[in-house]
Amino acid sequence: MNDLINKIIEFRDSRGWNETDSPENMVKSLVIEASELLENFQWGKVSYNHKNIEEELADITILLFALIHDLNLDLEKIVDSKLKKIAKKYPIKK
Repeated sequence: MNDLINKIIEFRDSRGWNETDSPENMVKSLVIEASELLENFQWGKVSYNHKNIEEELADITILLFALIHDLNLDLEKIVDSKLKKIAKKYPIKK
């Protein structure tokens, strides 16, 4: 995963986009891209556009990974912590 994050950061920084990619701007962009993803599901299965879904998911992932990098967060650690928290809240039903 670190290789992918490094590739994203190198791509962004080589274009000078890091100058405007503040955490606030990236979060705004994440919401916008999530809305663009949602458009694919607006009218049910008939409106699915798999290529567009892939592109929007890529946009979201790029922004998310850049944000994680810029905030110096450990994705695996925070996801693991969250899974443990929700496992307590929602235990497996027997």
